[in-house]
Amino acid sequence: MTLEAIMGQWLRNLWIEDDGQDMIEYSLLITFIAIAVMWVMGSTRPAVNAVWQSGNSDLTQGMSAASGS
Repeated sequence: MTLEAIMGQWLRNLWIEDDGQDMIEYSLLITFIAIAVMWVMGSTRPAVNAVWQSGNSDLTQGMSAASGS
């Protein structure tokens, strides 16, 4: 068998077989979901930060009022 025939057979098998296709599809799906989650978290960060600051301020005022200061 010549090198050309071996390479031709290898390329045909590579094109026909789909053993790893599911794993690649799931990898791409997970990557897309991770990117979407990072984008959503980045775009909602200012609103979440404002809620945390408001809660922190309310707790600080409550602690001051409770201690009598």
